[in-house]
Amino acid sequence: MKTFHNIPLSVLDLAPVLEGSTPVESFKNSADLIQAAEKFGFNRYWVAEHHNMPGIASSATSVFIGHLAGVTDRIRVGSGGIMLPNHATLVIAEQFGTLESLYPGRIDLGLGRAPGSDQATAYALRRTLNQRVEDFPMQVEELQAYFEGTAGVRSVPGEGLDIPIWLLGSSGFSAQLSAELGVQFSFASHFAPDYTIPALNLYRDNFKPSDKLEKPYAMLGVNVIAADTDEEAAYLATTQQQQFLSIRRGQPTKLQPPIENIDDVWSEMEKATVEKSIGSNATIIGSKETVKAGLEKFMEETKADELIINAQIFDHEARKRSYEIVSELMD
Repeated sequence: MKTFHNIPLSVLDLAPVLEGSTPVESFKNSADLIQAAEKFGFNRYWVAEHHNMPGIASSATSVFIGHLAGVTDRIRVGSGGIMLPNHATLVIAEQFGTLESLYPGRIDLGLGRAPGSDQATAYALRRTLNQRVEDFPMQVEELQAYFEGTAGVRSVPGEGLDIPIWLLGSSGFSAQLSAELGVQFSFASHFAPDYTIPALNLYRDNFKPSDKLEKPYAMLGVNVIAADTDEEAAYLATTQQQQFLSIRRGQPTKLQPPIENIDDVWSEMEKATVEKSIGSNATIIGSKETVKAGLEKFMEETKADELIINAQIFDHEARKRSYEIVSELMD
């Protein structure tokens, strides 16, 4: 593993389904990308649970993690995250116990409390909405008990395994809970930049050491679109801008190819809304020099312990090249 100014860099892969393509190609691209990320020196590679999203293929997250771990040797592989209210806690303990047993010392379990979907999809997943996001703290403690062997019901495999639990968030709730439980925290700066510093302060100021973690450890999401020139990067970044626009319109699509002029497709109000989400210091678009300066500024502002990088780029080779450019900045 390499580092950038002594902090690890990692990869967030939303397993994009490209316009004109299928999840089959997405899985092939992800397998290729994680092998490249391992070679480039990235620390971990996370995939996220989303449902009813035509442009994201990682809905069966645990299965997908197993596939990615199986085509690599060293890089940590995990969830960013599993949406715990969608699942029976014992099932997640068994699934990740299985993954850790197959790939020891390489599996991360990142947990979120949002449904990762709309209400109708949440109902389809759970068959009932009695499982509420308010029950999330209890579910996390249940999960810890399964791994510790104190739950009454045994998770086999899972019991006795040391699987790092992370809590993910885009507000203060998970920051507070991470601090209370003494676990690692990952904040979605890449789409909730305005809440980054308040959430970090909440986590760090209230952190209680645990037998798993002595001091706070925060990993932040960053959008990085890197290319050989600033102009090429700006062109590639129109794919991500279109993706956020489609989500804001409530009409999520497959990942769209870049376009010459993004102003042709959005209104001034839509532009302001999208740029509020991804127009901050947590989105860095440009050449190697531009990206270096952007990462240094973000790290200085946040004092992050680790960064996890999202690159929603349509062309797979350009996406891989973006991560390669970032890796060239690492020690």
